[in-house]
Amino acid sequence: MRRRSRGRGRGGGGRGWWRGRNDGQRAGALAARDAAQQAFYELDSAQREVEIAVETVRAAEESATSRQALADFQGLSARIDQVNVGYLAALDVCDLDAPELAPGAAAQAQQRLEQARNELAAKQTELDNFLRRLQPLLDHAEAQLIRVTPAVAKAKQALLGASGALDAVRAAGLRADDLAARLAELAPELTKLNEGAARHGVAATLARAEEVARKADALRVESEQLPERAREIDRRVASLRTRIQALETKAGSVEPTLSELRRRFSAACWQDLQRVPQQTAEAVRTAQARLTEAAKARDEQRWPDATAVIGTVRALLETADGSVAAVADRLRRLNEVERDAQQEIQHARFAVRDAQRLAMAGRQTPDPRHAGPLDAAVGRLDRAVASLEAAGRHPDYWQFLTELDAVRATAAQVVALIRGDLGGSHAGPTPR
Repeated sequence: MRRRSRGRGRGGGGRGWWRGRNDGQRAGALAARDAAQQAFYELDSAQREVEIAVETVRAAEESATSRQALADFQGLSARIDQVNVGYLAALDVCDLDAPELAPGAAAQAQQRLEQARNELAAKQTELDNFLRRLQPLLDHAEAQLIRVTPAVAKAKQALLGASGALDAVRAAGLRADDLAARLAELAPELTKLNEGAARHGVAATLARAEEVARKADALRVESEQLPERAREIDRRVASLRTRIQALETKAGSVEPTLSELRRRFSAACWQDLQRVPQQTAEAVRTAQARLTEAAKARDEQRWPDATAVIGTVRALLETADGSVAAVADRLRRLNEVERDAQQEIQHARFAVRDAQRLAMAGRQTPDPRHAGPLDAAVGRLDRAVASLEAAGRHPDYWQFLTELDAVRATAAQVVALIRGDLGGSHAGPTPR
């Protein structure tokens, strides 16, 4: 409750006719009125300052501490209003500017005004103390508020960048509907940012600004990458189309190679490859159909679908390429072992002996973990050689090669185990 106190000048004119004691009482009352008026103005100004400080704290942080500060200030404001009422009532005790005053009126007015000034000063002290206690909260709130403006500006700049990047994508003939929809979802957040921290609080506004900036930046990056993404998918589709054509060409050699395998080697050497021509033809047809799907998804700008289908086509072609290569590799290896089986045997024996020497290095007896697999590999090799020698004119060369491959794999595993053990033995301190 605030009012301007009554001014002095009402009734104007000289009062040289005042006399004696009444003049002295009027002068004292007028001085008391001036002092009370000054205290009233100072209290009113301080109350406005503290009110702004409390509002700053409330806007910066919605917490139990800030709520308690607001409640305390409301109680203090109510007490200040009561003192202001007393001050205004003291002003109305008598008109000190009237030409004549009733005996004792000025003295009574002076007493009431001095009491009002004292009460106003007391509330000024209480208000100063309240502001002193509030200062740490106020400092923190102001530090938070300082962050709001640049954070909101950054979010708006990020949105502007995302919008510009999206416009460029559309100008390049790409719709980017999903990106446009995600950008539109940020419009309500921009509205809240524009409403400010006073309405939504500093912490919520800062969090909102950071989230908007993050999402807008992500949209901008995706938009900027979209034309290159489209070109990359075009390149991958063209590359896979070339691979399909190359596979068709290579597939033409599969049937003649299989014919040679059938003519020269036992069925056990090539039976597992019988379906390669059919599988390759099916792979080519499937790859062509899926590649058409990928091209359609790219034209419709369904980028994830296009990428997924391209990955499927690549895996399909890799499997088919491996199958075609396996036929030619089978004939090559069978030719080599038919021409010189001893070379394959010597390679396998060398691998086992090398592992055995490593297992015995620095030992009187081998570690059972090493000796057991190596002994088993030697036995497996001997049985494979004996089986080949007993097979006659049409041995199962493929089974023989498979066994020798397994022997070499066992030797390699033991070597890796030994080297792992040697590496672990160096983990401790080096002896002097």
